[in-house]
Parts: sequence; structure tokens; C-alpha cells
Amino acid sequence: MVADERTRLAAGGQPTGIDDLAQELVQRLDRFADPGGAALVRVINATGVILHTNLGRAPWPAAATEATRNAAAGYQLLELDRRTGRRGARFRAAEEHLIALTGAEDALVTNNNAAAVGLAVHLAGRAGVAVARGELVEIGGGVRIPEIVRRAGGRLIEVGTTNKTRADDFEEPLATGRAVMVLRVHPSNFRLEGFTESPDPGELVALVHRHGALVVDDLGSGALMDTSRYGLAHEPMPSERLAGGADLVTFSGDKLVGGPQAGLIAGHATLVARIRKDPLARATRPDKVTLAALAATLGLYRAGVAEREIPVWRMIAAGANGLRRRAELIAASVQVEVVSLRSTVGGGSLPGETLPSWGLGLPSPGPDRLVSALRLGEPCVIARIEGDRVVLDLRTVEPEADHALGQAVGRAIAGG
Repeated sequence: MVADERTRLAAGGQPTGIDDLAQELVQRLDRFADPGGAALVRVINATGVILHTNLGRAPWPAAATEATRNAAAGYQLLELDRRTGRRGARFRAAEEHLIALTGAEDALVTNNNAAAVGLAVHLAGRAGVAVARGELVEIGGGVRIPEIVRRAGGRLIEVGTTNKTRADDFEEPLATGRAVMVLRVHPSNFRLEGFTESPDPGELVALVHRHGALVVDDLGSGALMDTSRYGLAHEPMPSERLAGGADLVTFSGDKLVGGPQAGLIAGHATLVARIRKDPLARATRPDKVTLAALAATLGLYRAGVAEREIPVWRMIAAGANGLRRRAELIAASVQVEVVSLRSTVGGGSLPGETLPSWGLGLPSPGPDRLVSALRLGEPCVIARIEGDRVVLDLRTVEPEADHALGQAVGRAIAGG
């Protein structure tokens, strides 16, 4: 505030009275204590990207939001045994849900999937970790699988080629003892096509176990429901990989699972127990709010209501006809065009896969200017540009936001 006053005076302005300065100071201090001032700006996501990384990925189900409110508002029996009054195991509800949903012997929750992968790889100690060259991916934010392996203490052994890797490519490092672990990384954020080959999963697991080594599957998004039911490619599921012989699987909580940011580890009890005792596990453990939100989200899967209650799956399952009807109602109120679109899952999930959708096409001589007006308006609306036209995809807009979206569009067009 003092700097602002000095700048104003240096520009030739008149001094502000002491009473006015004092009042401005009080107002600024009051804003620091305003919960709204500390909150992230809430937006209407009309991009058609369901898991939009820049917009916080998965919106939480109502049950998760309520669970976090309860967890944050007071004290809980986080690590206290109610029966004995002594310290007990840390809140296990989320992990128990994971065990039931994946068929694992045990499970552990970390603060994100990069941490989960790092902890799993750390089981190898300073020995070799074999990874197919075509799976040495960058997972976002400049973080790369080779760096995670090295930072976890492992010695990276690259196997095969970028486009073709077979199970027998792993034979030499396993037979000689150079590798004690095979890390399989699901290439969830890109797709390799053409002259390609990947190891048969069952054949590779048999080979690894024959040499007494471990198989760790990093599934990235980790779908707990079959994506092929919705016209998408099949995303590998943790239960499938564990049933197929993987010793551990890791995946994210805030992508296709549809909950808070978390890293999920599931697999053999002895391995999970070793990870749980790792000092780095404490450094990467989530807080009570995350655990509560994750437990509530996973509980919806076990209750059989995930498609209805988890926004990510509700958006994936939304029928094109229903989206078109919603678009027609909004378009009639603001006189814009109804357009056919394609939505994407996003968040590094199912690259190249799209879903048929409907939305609004907005008239504008300057699409960049209109997109900016929508973003800076109230409510904040994030749109996308296709060619020279601004479009709003309704797959990622909750129906209760349709009225507000229509009003925002009307104001943006009128002001443009």
C-alpha cells in the first residue's frame, strides 16, 4: 500500500489523507480474512476435456466434498483406537475399499502417483529396474520415468526398442541378476502406432517370476470401471493386472478414479508392508482431508453408484441426445448455433479417444477476444476455439450450470 502511494505521488498525484489511508488498510486486512478471497476461482468448464489438468482434473463427487468438510471441521479418530484409547493404525477406509475393488491383499495411499511409483521402485534398492524403451515416458510437469527410477535409488536398465519390445528382451538382465524388477508403464498420455510390438503380459509375468523378480505396473489413470462400455478404448484396470500376476499396481486418484489427488498402491501384502515402513512413505502420505475424500469416492464404486454420483463417469456416460437437447434450450435463449462436437477424456487418459457431444457455436469476428470475455466474466467460462469459431462443449458442463452459462454467453456476445 505504501509503495502504491509513493508511485501515485511520483506520478504527480495529490497525497491521500491519513483517514482514507487508514480505511484502505482496514479493508485490505479484512480481505485477508475473507474465505472467498483465499479460494480458487470456480469455473464452468466448457472445453469438452473431462480431466482438464489446468482446471484441477476431476471434479469431486458430492459425497467426497461432504466428507472433506466433516474431516476439516474438527478432530477425528485418525490414528486412535476407539476401543483401547491407544494409538492405532492410520485411517484405513480408503485402503480397505481399494483392497475390495482391486482384489489386492493390501493397499497404501500416497499424495500422488509419482510418489507411488517412486516408493514401489524403491523396493529394488540399488539393483536394476528394467523398463521397455517405449515406456520411458514423461508424465507431465517435465517429470520423466527414468528420473523417477534414478531418484528412487534404482539402476535403470532399458530394454527393447522404442517401437518393438518382446518378452525375451528381458531375459538377459533377469537371468544375470542385473534386474530384480520390471516396471511396466502404461503409455496413457500418447499412442504409438504402426510397426509396433509389446510383450504379452502373461508371458512377461511368467518370465519375471521365474527369475524371482518383481512386476510393478504403473497404470497412470487406473480405471475402476470398464471404459469400453462407453465407446472408448479399454483402459487397463488394476484388478485385471493384479489377477494377471503383477506384484504391485500404482495409479492416480484424481483422474479416472474421479476423486482427490492421490497415489494408490495395491498388491501383495508383504510388499505393501515394506513400502509402508519406508521413511519416504511418511514424507508422501496424504492428510486427513484427502483420505476422507478418497474413501468417500471409492465407497461409491463399492455401492454400485459410481456412474451416477462421480462427475467424471457421469460426463463419460452422458448420452449425445441429452446433450443436444440441453444445447438447443440454451441456444434458443441467446440466439446461437447448436453444433456437433467431439469431447476428450484428457488428464493423460485414453489419448486419441473421443466421445460424440453437442454444444454451442458462438458468432464472433474475433474468437480470441470472445474467449477472453468469457474467461474474465462472471461466472468464469472456459471455452475452446475450433477453426475460427468459439465453441462450448456441454459434456463437461453440469446441467445445473446451463442457465448461468447461457447468461454468461449473452453478456459476452453483447459486450463483444
